[in-house]
Amino acid sequence: MSATDTAPTAPTASTEKPRPGEAAAALRRMRALGRAELTLLVRNRTAMFTALLMPLLMVLFTRSTIRQVSLEGTGLSATGVVMTGGIAMVLVFVVYTNLIPAYVSRREELVLKRLRTGEVRDWEILAGTSLPVVVLAVLQCAVLVAAGSLLLDADPPRRPVLLVLGVLLGVVLMVLAAAVTAVFTRTAESSQITALPMVMVVFLGSGVFVPLEIAPDRVADVMRLLPMTPVVDLARYGWFGGGEPGEVLRAAGVAVAWSVASVFAVRRWFRWEPRR
Repeated sequence: MSATDTAPTAPTASTEKPRPGEAAAALRRMRALGRAELTLLVRNRTAMFTALLMPLLMVLFTRSTIRQVSLEGTGLSATGVVMTGGIAMVLVFVVYTNLIPAYVSRREELVLKRLRTGEVRDWEILAGTSLPVVVLAVLQCAVLVAAGSLLLDADPPRRPVLLVLGVLLGVVLMVLAAAVTAVFTRTAESSQITALPMVMVVFLGSGVFVPLEIAPDRVADVMRLLPMTPVVDLARYGWFGGGEPGEVLRAAGVAVAWSVASVFAVRRWFRWEPRR
Protein backbone atom coordinates (compact mmCIF):
# COMPACT_ATOMS: atom_id res chain seq x y z
CA MET A 1 0.00 0.00 0.00
CA SER A 2 1.41 3.34 -0.97
CA ALA A 3 1.72 6.40 1.23
CA THR A 4 -1.07 8.06 -0.69
CA ASP A 5 -3.42 5.28 0.36
CA THR A 6 -2.83 5.75 4.06
CA ALA A 7 -2.34 9.50 4.30
CA PRO A 8 -5.34 11.32 5.76
CA THR A 9 -7.27 13.42 3.30
CA ALA A 10 -7.69 17.12 3.79
CA PRO A 11 -10.94 18.23 5.43
CA THR A 12 -13.72 18.89 2.98
CA ALA A 13 -17.19 20.31 3.21
CA SER A 14 -18.50 16.76 3.60
CA THR A 15 -16.70 16.30 6.97
CA GLU A 16 -17.87 19.50 8.63
CA LYS A 17 -20.30 19.37 11.52
CA PRO A 18 -23.91 19.90 10.46
CA ARG A 19 -25.25 23.38 11.04
CA PRO A 20 -28.62 23.89 12.77
CA GLY A 21 -31.52 23.43 10.39
CA GLU A 22 -29.59 21.26 7.95
CA ALA A 23 -31.54 18.07 8.64
CA ALA A 24 -34.08 18.84 5.92
CA ALA A 25 -31.30 19.71 3.47
CA ALA A 26 -29.52 16.45 4.29
CA LEU A 27 -32.71 14.50 3.60
CA ARG A 28 -33.13 16.26 0.27
CA ARG A 29 -29.56 15.44 -0.71
CA MET A 30 -29.99 11.79 0.24
CA ARG A 31 -33.28 11.58 -1.67
CA ALA A 32 -31.55 12.99 -4.75
CA LEU A 33 -28.77 10.41 -4.44
CA GLY A 34 -31.35 7.70 -3.86
CA ARG A 35 -33.30 8.62 -6.99
CA ALA A 36 -30.13 8.49 -9.08
CA GLU A 37 -29.19 5.10 -7.62
CA LEU A 38 -32.70 3.77 -8.21
CA THR A 39 -32.46 4.69 -11.89
CA LEU A 40 -29.16 2.83 -12.17
CA LEU A 41 -30.54 -0.16 -10.27
CA VAL A 42 -33.55 -0.49 -12.58
CA ARG A 43 -31.28 -0.37 -15.63
CA ASN A 44 -29.05 -3.14 -14.28
CA ARG A 45 -30.78 -6.44 -15.06
CA THR A 46 -28.35 -8.52 -13.04
CA ALA A 47 -28.85 -6.36 -9.96
CA MET A 48 -32.63 -6.46 -10.39
CA PHE A 49 -32.57 -10.26 -10.68
CA THR A 50 -30.46 -10.50 -7.53
CA ALA A 51 -32.72 -8.10 -5.67
CA LEU A 52 -36.11 -9.44 -6.75
CA LEU A 53 -35.79 -13.12 -7.64
CA MET A 54 -32.77 -14.52 -5.80
CA PRO A 55 -34.32 -14.19 -2.31
CA LEU A 56 -37.49 -15.90 -3.54
CA LEU A 57 -35.51 -18.78 -5.06
CA MET A 58 -33.52 -19.20 -1.87
CA VAL A 59 -36.68 -19.19 0.25
CA LEU A 60 -38.15 -21.94 -1.93
CA PHE A 61 -34.92 -23.92 -1.59
CA THR A 62 -34.95 -23.48 2.18
CA ARG A 63 -38.58 -24.61 2.35
CA SER A 64 -37.71 -27.88 0.64
CA THR A 65 -34.65 -28.35 2.88
CA ILE A 66 -36.28 -27.59 6.22
CA ARG A 67 -38.78 -30.40 5.73
CA GLN A 68 -35.93 -32.83 6.31
CA VAL A 69 -35.05 -31.24 9.67
CA SER A 70 -36.81 -32.32 12.85
CA LEU A 71 -38.02 -29.27 14.80
CA GLU A 72 -39.70 -31.29 17.55
CA GLY A 73 -39.19 -29.72 20.96
CA THR A 74 -37.82 -26.44 19.63
CA GLY A 75 -41.09 -24.49 19.60
CA LEU A 76 -40.46 -23.58 15.96
CA SER A 77 -42.56 -24.29 12.88
CA ALA A 78 -41.16 -25.05 9.44
CA THR A 79 -42.97 -22.12 7.83
CA GLY A 80 -41.80 -19.67 10.49
CA VAL A 81 -38.21 -20.86 10.16
CA VAL A 82 -38.37 -20.39 6.39
CA MET A 83 -39.87 -16.91 6.67
CA THR A 84 -37.45 -15.66 9.32
CA GLY A 85 -34.52 -17.18 7.46
CA GLY A 86 -35.90 -15.50 4.34
CA ILE A 87 -35.54 -12.13 6.04
CA ALA A 88 -31.80 -12.72 6.38
CA MET A 89 -31.64 -13.81 2.72
CA VAL A 90 -33.38 -10.64 1.60
CA LEU A 91 -30.99 -8.46 3.58
CA VAL A 92 -27.95 -10.29 2.19
CA PHE A 93 -29.00 -10.46 -1.45
CA VAL A 94 -30.87 -7.17 -1.77
CA VAL A 95 -28.74 -4.90 0.42
CA TYR A 96 -25.28 -6.43 0.82
CA THR A 97 -24.56 -7.95 -2.60
CA ASN A 98 -26.02 -4.96 -4.48
CA LEU A 99 -24.32 -2.25 -2.44
CA ILE A 100 -20.77 -3.55 -2.80
CA PRO A 101 -20.61 -3.06 -6.60
CA ALA A 102 -22.49 0.23 -6.23
CA TYR A 103 -19.92 1.66 -3.82
CA VAL A 104 -17.00 0.28 -5.83
CA SER A 105 -18.20 1.47 -9.23
CA ARG A 106 -19.01 4.97 -7.90
CA ARG A 107 -15.54 5.10 -6.37
CA GLU A 108 -13.75 3.96 -9.53
CA GLU A 109 -15.79 6.40 -11.66
CA LEU A 110 -14.76 9.28 -9.32
CA VAL A 111 -18.38 9.89 -8.36
CA LEU A 112 -17.64 9.64 -4.64
CA LYS A 113 -14.69 12.00 -4.95
CA ARG A 114 -16.77 14.62 -6.76
CA LEU A 115 -19.61 14.32 -4.26
CA ARG A 116 -17.23 14.98 -1.37
CA THR A 117 -16.19 18.33 -2.87
CA GLY A 118 -19.72 19.66 -2.40
CA GLU A 119 -22.07 20.02 0.54
CA VAL A 120 -22.84 16.32 0.86
CA ARG A 121 -21.30 14.76 3.97
CA ASP A 122 -19.68 11.35 3.95
CA TRP A 123 -22.49 9.56 5.78
CA GLU A 124 -25.05 11.13 3.44
CA ILE A 125 -23.21 9.69 0.44
CA LEU A 126 -23.17 6.20 1.89
CA ALA A 127 -26.76 6.39 3.12
CA GLY A 128 -28.11 7.96 -0.07
CA THR A 129 -26.44 5.33 -2.22
CA SER A 130 -27.99 2.58 -0.11
CA LEU A 131 -31.49 4.10 0.00
CA PRO A 132 -33.12 2.24 -2.95
CA VAL A 133 -31.97 -1.24 -1.91
CA VAL A 134 -32.81 -0.57 1.73
CA VAL A 135 -36.37 0.43 0.87
CA LEU A 136 -36.69 -2.56 -1.46
CA ALA A 137 -35.39 -4.94 1.23
CA VAL A 138 -37.80 -3.61 3.87
CA LEU A 139 -40.72 -4.01 1.46
CA GLN A 140 -39.69 -7.57 0.64
CA CYS A 141 -39.41 -8.41 4.34
CA ALA A 142 -42.94 -7.08 4.83
CA VAL A 143 -44.17 -9.23 1.93
CA LEU A 144 -42.51 -12.29 3.47
CA VAL A 145 -44.19 -11.72 6.81
CA ALA A 146 -47.58 -11.15 5.16
CA ALA A 147 -47.17 -14.21 2.92
CA GLY A 148 -46.24 -16.42 5.85
CA SER A 149 -49.16 -15.19 7.95
CA LEU A 150 -51.87 -15.08 5.28
CA LEU A 151 -50.95 -17.54 2.55
CA LEU A 152 -48.96 -20.28 4.29
CA ASP A 153 -51.19 -20.66 7.38
CA ALA A 154 -48.45 -19.68 9.80
CA ASP A 155 -49.23 -17.96 13.06
CA PRO A 156 -48.69 -14.19 12.86
CA PRO A 157 -45.64 -12.73 14.67
CA ARG A 158 -46.19 -12.77 18.43
CA ARG A 159 -43.74 -9.98 19.23
CA PRO A 160 -43.64 -7.78 16.12
CA VAL A 161 -41.48 -5.14 17.81
CA LEU A 162 -38.59 -7.61 18.03
CA LEU A 163 -39.14 -8.64 14.42
CA VAL A 164 -38.94 -5.01 13.29
CA LEU A 165 -35.88 -4.44 15.49
CA GLY A 166 -34.16 -7.42 13.86
CA VAL A 167 -34.88 -6.10 10.37
CA LEU A 168 -33.63 -2.60 11.19
CA LEU A 169 -30.43 -3.87 12.80
CA GLY A 170 -29.92 -6.18 9.84
CA VAL A 171 -30.28 -3.31 7.39
CA VAL A 172 -27.69 -1.24 9.25
CA LEU A 173 -25.30 -4.20 9.47
CA MET A 174 -25.57 -5.05 5.78
CA VAL A 175 -25.04 -1.43 4.66
CA LEU A 176 -21.96 -1.13 6.84
CA ALA A 177 -20.70 -4.59 5.84
CA ALA A 178 -21.02 -3.62 2.17
CA ALA A 179 -18.97 -0.48 2.78
CA VAL A 180 -16.30 -2.49 4.61
CA THR A 181 -16.19 -5.12 1.86
CA ALA A 182 -15.85 -2.37 -0.75
CA VAL A 183 -12.56 -1.38 0.89
CA PHE A 184 -10.78 -4.47 -0.47
CA THR A 185 -12.87 -4.90 -3.64
CA ARG A 186 -10.98 -3.58 -6.68
CA THR A 187 -13.74 -3.74 -9.32
CA ALA A 188 -17.50 -4.08 -9.40
CA GLU A 189 -17.11 -7.44 -11.14
CA SER A 190 -14.90 -8.84 -8.36
CA SER A 191 -17.56 -8.01 -5.76
CA GLN A 192 -19.14 -11.40 -6.45
CA ILE A 193 -15.98 -12.98 -5.03
CA THR A 194 -15.39 -10.62 -2.11
CA ALA A 195 -19.03 -10.93 -1.01
CA LEU A 196 -18.89 -14.73 -0.93
CA PRO A 197 -17.33 -15.16 2.55
CA MET A 198 -20.06 -13.11 4.23
CA VAL A 199 -22.78 -14.91 2.26
CA MET A 200 -21.42 -18.31 3.28
CA VAL A 201 -21.05 -17.30 6.92
CA VAL A 202 -24.64 -16.06 7.04
CA PHE A 203 -26.16 -19.09 5.37
CA LEU A 204 -24.10 -21.78 7.10
CA GLY A 205 -23.53 -20.26 10.52
CA SER A 206 -26.42 -17.96 11.37
CA GLY A 207 -29.25 -20.49 11.55
CA VAL A 208 -30.79 -19.59 8.20
CA PHE A 209 -30.97 -23.13 6.81
CA VAL A 210 -30.65 -25.11 10.06
CA PRO A 211 -31.93 -23.43 13.27
CA LEU A 212 -29.36 -23.09 16.02
CA GLU A 213 -31.95 -24.48 18.43
CA ILE A 214 -31.10 -27.99 17.20
CA ALA A 215 -27.32 -27.46 17.26
CA PRO A 216 -25.13 -28.40 20.24
CA ASP A 217 -25.13 -25.68 22.87
CA ARG A 218 -21.42 -24.82 22.53
CA VAL A 219 -21.65 -24.61 18.76
CA ALA A 220 -24.78 -22.46 18.99
CA ASP A 221 -23.11 -20.10 21.47
CA VAL A 222 -20.22 -19.52 19.07
CA MET A 223 -22.52 -19.10 16.07
CA ARG A 224 -24.52 -16.46 17.93
CA LEU A 225 -21.47 -14.20 17.88
CA LEU A 226 -21.54 -13.98 14.07
CA PRO A 227 -22.80 -10.70 12.53
CA MET A 228 -26.19 -11.82 11.18
CA THR A 229 -27.09 -14.41 13.81
CA PRO A 230 -28.57 -11.75 16.15
CA VAL A 231 -30.81 -10.58 13.30
CA VAL A 232 -32.11 -14.12 12.74
CA ASP A 233 -32.54 -14.64 16.50
CA LEU A 234 -34.49 -11.39 16.94
CA ALA A 235 -36.66 -12.24 13.94
CA ARG A 236 -37.47 -15.63 15.45
CA TYR A 237 -38.10 -14.20 18.91
CA GLY A 238 -40.48 -11.79 17.22
CA TRP A 239 -42.24 -14.46 15.19
CA PHE A 240 -42.43 -17.34 17.67
CA GLY A 241 -42.35 -15.46 20.95
CA GLY A 242 -39.97 -16.61 23.65
CA GLY A 243 -36.59 -15.08 24.12
CA GLU A 244 -35.78 -14.15 27.68
CA PRO A 245 -34.79 -10.51 28.31
CA GLY A 246 -31.17 -11.58 28.63
CA GLU A 247 -31.29 -13.39 25.26
CA VAL A 248 -32.86 -10.39 23.54
CA LEU A 249 -30.29 -8.02 25.05
CA ARG A 250 -27.46 -10.35 24.05
CA ALA A 251 -28.67 -10.51 20.46
CA ALA A 252 -29.14 -6.75 20.25
CA GLY A 253 -25.78 -6.16 21.93
CA VAL A 254 -23.92 -8.40 19.47
CA ALA A 255 -25.57 -6.62 16.52
CA VAL A 256 -24.71 -3.20 17.94
CA ALA A 257 -21.12 -4.29 18.64
CA TRP A 258 -20.68 -5.42 15.03
CA SER A 259 -22.23 -2.15 13.84
CA VAL A 260 -19.86 -0.06 15.96
CA ALA A 261 -16.85 -2.06 14.74
CA SER A 262 -18.02 -1.61 11.14
CA VAL A 263 -18.45 2.14 11.59
CA PHE A 264 -14.87 2.35 12.88
CA ALA A 265 -13.62 0.31 9.91
CA VAL A 266 -15.49 2.48 7.41
CA ARG A 267 -14.24 5.71 8.96
CA ARG A 268 -10.68 4.39 9.08
CA TRP A 269 -10.27 2.53 5.79
CA PHE A 270 -13.09 3.33 3.35
CA ARG A 271 -11.64 4.56 0.05
CA TRP A 272 -13.20 7.58 -1.65
CA GLU A 273 -10.85 7.55 -4.62
CA PRO A 274 -9.96 4.81 -7.15
CA ARG A 275 -7.55 2.09 -6.08
CA ARG A 276 -4.14 2.27 -7.69
